[in-house]
Amino acid sequence: MPERKPLHLNAFLMSVGHHEAAWRLPQSPASGGTDLDHYTNLARIAERGKLDSLFLADSPVLQGDPGRRPVSKLEPTVLLTALAGATSRIGLIATASTSYNEPYNLARRFASLDHVSGGRAGWNIVTTAGADAARNFGLDDTPQHHARYLRAAEFVEVATKLWDTWADDAVLADKESGVFASAERVRAIRHQGTYFRVDGPLNVRRSPQGYPLLVQAGSSEDGKEFAARYAEAVFTAQQTLEEGIAFYKDVKQRAEALGRNPEGIKILPGIVPVIGETEAEARELDAELDRLIVPEYAKRQLAERLRIAPEDLHLDEELPEDIPTEDEIEGAKSRYTLVVELARRERLTVRELIGRLGGGRGHRTFAGTAEQVADTIEHWYDSGAADGFNIMPAVLPSGLEVFVDRVVPILQERGLFRTEYEGSTLREHYGLPRPANRLFEDVDRSEGHLGIGLAAAT
Repeated sequence: MPERKPLHLNAFLMSVGHHEAAWRLPQSPASGGTDLDHYTNLARIAERGKLDSLFLADSPVLQGDPGRRPVSKLEPTVLLTALAGATSRIGLIATASTSYNEPYNLARRFASLDHVSGGRAGWNIVTTAGADAARNFGLDDTPQHHARYLRAAEFVEVATKLWDTWADDAVLADKESGVFASAERVRAIRHQGTYFRVDGPLNVRRSPQGYPLLVQAGSSEDGKEFAARYAEAVFTAQQTLEEGIAFYKDVKQRAEALGRNPEGIKILPGIVPVIGETEAEARELDAELDRLIVPEYAKRQLAERLRIAPEDLHLDEELPEDIPTEDEIEGAKSRYTLVVELARRERLTVRELIGRLGGGRGHRTFAGTAEQVADTIEHWYDSGAADGFNIMPAVLPSGLEVFVDRVVPILQERGLFRTEYEGSTLREHYGLPRPANRLFEDVDRSEGHLGIGLAAAT
C-alpha cells in the first residue's frame, strides 16, 4: 500500500468560538475577541498539537449586531505579530482584502510579518462583498463580482513582484567597504495596469519564505479559477463527501491546466467538531448551543445572506420558493448556493436551518466522539476530498483543547499527522517550495548567481 501524504490541519480561530451562541456559555470569555492573552493561549494550544497553522478571518466592516453577540475584533496582522513572539513554529495566516487595500502597503505588511515570525506568514486573499464594507471606503455599493476578482488578480501580481524586488543575496553588510547592499540587486517594478500603478521597490528586503503562503477561500467559478492560478492552500465549505470530492478534483484539474503541479495546492474543507466523551454527550452539547441561539436575530442574518426581507422568512416553514438565484448575488456566491441547497436537500425549516448554520455558517458540523471525528477526517482524506482540514471549534478555548488532546493523538497513531514539526517555516509545514525570485531568475541563471534558497515555483 503506497504511503499516504501527510495530512494538514489549520486552526481557524474566531473570537470565543464559531458557534453563534458560544459567548453565552458560562465558561466563555465574552471579551475574547480583543483579548491578547486569550489568543496567545489558543495559539499555544494549536502549536502544542503540532498544527500547520492558525488562521484569522477579517472584514473591513462591523459584522453582526453588537447588541446580540461579541463582534469586536483586532486587525489580524497586528494580532499575529504579537502571536509570533508567543510561539515558535506554527504558521500564522491573516485575512486581507484586495478590494480595500493597496498592494504596496499590504506587501510590506506581510513581508514584515514573515520577517518577524521567522518565515511563518500566510495571506488569506479575499475580495470582500457587501455594500456596508463598500460604504466605509467611499463607494455606494460593492464592486461587481467579476470586477473584484480582476482587481484581485492584478493585486496579487503586483504584490508578488514587490516581494521579488530584492534579490536574496542583495544585502552584503560589508562594514569594511561600507557597502550595505548591492544596488543592482534591488529593482523597481514600474507596474502600470488597469487598477494599480506601482513603482517599487519594496522597502523591506526579501523575507524568509520569499512570499507568504497564499491562501484563498472563494468557491464560485471566479473563485475557483483564481485559486487554481494563485492559491497554495484553499479553505472551502463542503457539506457532503460527494461535493468535497467534486470540488477537490475541479480545483486540482484547473491548476494542472494552468501548468501548475496539482500537489502545490492544498484543499482544506472546514469542519466544526463538537466533541464529547460519548456521542450522546456531544449531541447534547451541540443541542445546548443551538438552544442559546436567539431566533429572531439569526433570522435577520439569514435574510441578509439570502437578500430577502426578514418578514418573508417564517421560523417553522421552509425557505420561500421566490428567492434570488446565484446569478443575482454579487457577494459570497458559493456560500449562498451552499446554504440554499442544504435547506432544499434536507427540507429544513428556517428554524432548523438557523441551527445548522449556527455552528459554521455553512461549513460542515459534526457532533461525536474524538474517534468519530478522526474517522470522518480520515474518510474524507482517503476519499480524495481533502488534503487536510480547517478546524473550526464551536467553542474556544475548550473546543480546540479537546481536538488537540483527543483527536490529534488518534490521527498521529494512524500515521496521518506529524508528531513533531520537521521544518521551521509555514511553507515547509505544507510541503511547499520557496518561490523563485522572478525579477532576478533570468539574470542569475545567465550570470551564474547561486541565490539563497531559491526553488522552482509550484
